[in-house]
Amino acid sequence: MSLTSAATLATLDRTGPRRITDLAAVEGVTQPAMTALVRVMEESGLVERRGDASDKRVTLVCLTEAGASYVRTRRQAGVHAFERLIGELTGDEVEALVAALPALKHLADLENQDREGPKQ
Repeated sequence: MSLTSAATLATLDRTGPRRITDLAAVEGVTQPAMTALVRVMEESGLVERRGDASDKRVTLVCLTEAGASYVRTRRQAGVHAFERLIGELTGDEVEALVAALPALKHLADLENQDREGPKQ
């Protein structure tokens, strides 16, 4: 799976259903590229398109249960990888990481705000 596909699935998991144009902007790709990507992920059963109840002209891309499961599995694999790597650090290095956590969380929050843009 491409990084853009994985990032798109993660965005849908975090933010809920989105328009293709919104997804394209958040992921930094063109609308035609996102349309093609959504089509492939739809054929794979990871996402589905649904109508927007508030605007019948709009189609939203939604994560399926298979897509949500993929995101959870991928995140869990990342957690296990970090656990293994952190286990190889010295006590001082672990303490330095713990001290840096508030700043790292703030950076992640700022990045998420930039990527998600305005809420639907």
